[in-house]
Amino acid sequence: MFSGLSAFPLTPMNESGIDEAAFARLVERLADASVDSIGALGSTGSYAYLTRAERARVAQLAVKHAGSVPVMVGIGALRTRDVLALAEDAQKAGASAVLLAPMSYQKLSTDEVFDLYETVTRYLSVPLCVYDNPGTTHFEFSEELYGRIAQLPNVRSIKIPGVPADPETAKAHVERLRALIPPHVTLGVSGDAFAATGLNAGCETWYSVIGGLFPKTALAITRAVQAGDTQEATRLSQRLQPLWALFGQHGGSLRVVAAAAELQGLVEHPSLPLPLKALEGASRKQLAVLLDELELA
Repeated sequence: MFSGLSAFPLTPMNESGIDEAAFARLVERLADASVDSIGALGSTGSYAYLTRAERARVAQLAVKHAGSVPVMVGIGALRTRDVLALAEDAQKAGASAVLLAPMSYQKLSTDEVFDLYETVTRYLSVPLCVYDNPGTTHFEFSEELYGRIAQLPNVRSIKIPGVPADPETAKAHVERLRALIPPHVTLGVSGDAFAATGLNAGCETWYSVIGGLFPKTALAITRAVQAGDTQEATRLSQRLQPLWALFGQHGGSLRVVAAAAELQGLVEHPSLPLPLKALEGASRKQLAVLLDELELA
């Protein structure tokens, strides 16, 4: 399951709770599009804002509505104790894998992060994907740490935060990482603007935000790379440059994708946990025009 397109849906919610019906529809939409895997409770799924009970329920819904598509569930939390509890819940729900970012309030050391993964992997019966997301965790993995963690039992993929923009530099970066990790551990690119470059450079997986909302658009890029048509993948990604620019203008993809889901009628407004808000005003109108122009699916 750690290759191709891994689509990360929103967890639509308001202050009263999770919109279970809307979440189920989003997951079914991904299954119908035949994505390669579904990533529930990633950053796009607002996992850090939910209680343990809410996260367990989302995991159950994701597995139930994904059909034959494997589901990976985020288990990141501030304390190792809580990560282990969330891992247990995800496994009981039938998750095919778990996703773990080193969340913290106090800045973590390299040894503390390694100890987290070492502890968690000892208790898992399903594979684990390492989630490197310095924009939210404020921890930066070294290449040496990738190599150490990749040797742990049950580690099967590393979700890296983008690649250099230059194709040759990106290829060298991926090759350097590949030399540090075992062959059974895949490299997956995140940061949608970098996806085509990362896949063309040798990453096996795209852990995708837009894939969670517009799976056919993301699949076209992924399948082009898998077919060896790197130029077509680059062209399809460059066509989405205005969307990538919006992500950059608004502190990442979450607020933009939430607004897009609302505009498409896939979720109700509001769909994010306060104090987070989807795009409003002029930015929302700009996004609406862009969605019409790009004809995303």
